[in-house]
Amino acid sequence: MSKLPGNAGVSLLGDKSLEFYRDPVSFCWQRIEKHRSRVFQCRLLNRPTAFICSVQGMRELLCEKSSLFLKDPTDLMTNMYGDTVVTTNGEEACLLRLSLTSLFTGSCLDSSRDYITSVCERCLKDLSLSGQPECVYTVFKRLGTELVLGLFLNVRAEEQPELFQEISQLCTQHWHGLISAPVNVKVPLWSSGFSTALEARDKLMEIIKDKLENDTQGFVGSLGSLPLPDSSCASQHLLLFISALIPKALASLLTSFTLALSGNEQEETRRRALTDAGYLQGVLLEVQRLWPPFIGGRRIADQDSTLAGFHVPKGHGAIYISHSVHRDPEVFQQPDNFLPERWSGRNAGQEHFLCSFGSGPRGCIGVKLTDFFLKEACMYLLKHYDWCLEPQSQDLEYKWLPVSRPANPPTISFTQLDPTRSDRSNTR
Repeated sequence: MSKLPGNAGVSLLGDKSLEFYRDPVSFCWQRIEKHRSRVFQCRLLNRPTAFICSVQGMRELLCEKSSLFLKDPTDLMTNMYGDTVVTTNGEEACLLRLSLTSLFTGSCLDSSRDYITSVCERCLKDLSLSGQPECVYTVFKRLGTELVLGLFLNVRAEEQPELFQEISQLCTQHWHGLISAPVNVKVPLWSSGFSTALEARDKLMEIIKDKLENDTQGFVGSLGSLPLPDSSCASQHLLLFISALIPKALASLLTSFTLALSGNEQEETRRRALTDAGYLQGVLLEVQRLWPPFIGGRRIADQDSTLAGFHVPKGHGAIYISHSVHRDPEVFQQPDNFLPERWSGRNAGQEHFLCSFGSGPRGCIGVKLTDFFLKEACMYLLKHYDWCLEPQSQDLEYKWLPVSRPANPPTISFTQLDPTRSDRSNTR
């Protein structure tokens, strides 16, 4: 057992939170180089914290030793969303997961397929119509919002446009306040972002409770019939499921997909992804590996333990950094290169080494739904369009918080494919 490399610093003065949140990728890379270790320590959120940047450390944290590292009960997510499958610990988390998993698998997932297909078509069918380049992140965020509100709340943009718009705006206000400083201050003519978020949450909860009481169809009806711990549990989970976080994550991945496959030089890649389902899966895994939508996740050590051979004392934080884990050269050869073929070769069957949506017993319960949606959206794009950056020269440097995407949202020009060629390609 070895001591964690690095220095946890002293309270307040030694805290590195500001530096980390400015640029988490550079923060970790510099320390990996300095300590020659993909596990090191710093003070984050005024707590000594182990940074986990290796596949081995991530797997121990999220899988083998997940019961020893708990979610932080004082986390801001708990304050904003209450006790949910994401924020609780122990037996309560297990029971919630058992109750909710059925809504994201099997017949419930099958019943969502037609709606997902229709949303993809409605939101993506006119990308080439104007003849002007599109800000793809905005397009995909709208697509994700329609998907989330239609699936989880039975509010469909084409049927209830005013209610859809109202809820979308409230979700945005709630999200922006969530990531602002958590200061609940309100004075005439001004209110803090956090105060605005709390007001938006209250309005959303009124809409959600009305839906749970009066709507017996779809996801809302199924959620309301589950054996949950108390009357507020269903509404708290719906608030989480319709949050702006999910559309932003979907938009992040779709934006990265279009950038990775953009231009004439990627035409062969696009054609192969259209006709070969296994290759498309490799493309999507590689997009997720290189450009994970979330930077990682944080836990607190409930007792003395070890991660990747390093001692982690009780009370220490432990944060896994998905961008760094996904580029661990011990597992991924040529870690910075976009190589979809790796998933049918050396890394075949190693999808569980990715942690974009967590991993292990606390991994995202909606991963199958997300996978189906991404494939539907990407297949629609591949069937109907060629695309390229316009203008060709754009700054594509990523920002990584709160959700990864190019800091300057890219614009892409779409060209409609010949329908007969698309039909011939759809014989896979």
